[in-house]
Amino acid sequence: MPRPVRTSPPGSMTHSDETPKLGPASLGLLWPRVLLAGFFTFAGVMHFVKPEMYAAIVPPWLPYAPLLVILSGAFEILGGLGVLHPVTRRLAGWGLIALLIAVFPANVQMLRMAYVYNASALWKAALWFRLPLQLPMLWWVWQVAARRAR
Repeated sequence: MPRPVRTSPPGSMTHSDETPKLGPASLGLLWPRVLLAGFFTFAGVMHFVKPEMYAAIVPPWLPYAPLLVILSGAFEILGGLGVLHPVTRRLAGWGLIALLIAVFPANVQMLRMAYVYNASALWKAALWFRLPLQLPMLWWVWQVAARRAR
């Protein structure tokens, strides 16, 4: 029996094969993307599990801390899940970048509170380390979700 002749390039979708083929380039970002999705989805769920913990680090100059916790948690979940689907990936990526920037004041507030409540030196050091960690987080989101595919 003769083999069917392929009329479309490898990796493309055809009427007879509705499943897109994954090549080495797409697999290279699969695990970092899944890890990113898991990280943000878990963090978002925790906003609903322990909302008082997150409300405590909302800076006092921001109103309605409980509402901000719910909104940020919901957007973390939406962004985390959104990076998994090609149709929503870029929008979710840009949303997560905006979210990382928006929650940065809470990271600073958490560090300030560590000094007010005389936390351990180790905890203060961890919080200081966390602040510049936002930059690689932004880069990670950019690399796997926000930038245009090449």
